[in-house]
Amino acid sequence: MKWVTRKNANVDRIACPWLIRKFVDKDAVFIYVPTEEVMVVADREKAVPYDVKDVELGHIDGRCSFESIMVKYNLADPALQKLAKIVHGADVAADINIVPEAAGLKAIAHGFALVHGDNDHEKIRLETPLYEALYAWCQQQITAKR
Repeated sequence: MKWVTRKNANVDRIACPWLIRKFVDKDAVFIYVPTEEVMVVADREKAVPYDVKDVELGHIDGRCSFESIMVKYNLADPALQKLAKIVHGADVAADINIVPEAAGLKAIAHGFALVHGDNDHEKIRLETPLYEALYAWCQQQITAKR
């Protein structure tokens, strides 16, 4: 399946591809375009738009796009929910203090954006291990609480 969003990706638009490939669509193809072209490209390519205004998989009801994808696809793993809070805080400026790890993720994600600019596919490639590691850490944290 194809997925489309705004170019110059940062936190949410890089975390979402990790989430989608890991839990929804392992063969997902991601397209990054200027904001004003997202819906046109979605129609033309039959792609699922995400992290843009007024779409199901965007910022809705206080959720970031990562969380909206979790809701849509019924992803209820407690470790994934913990990771979602980190992504939310890193992505939504007003919620940066929701969990302590959010500020660290925001700094790292913004660093990748500074180094790699609009090379969004390179950011996905390089940051995927980061999200794998964060997810593993979240799993360990959930297990330790039991």
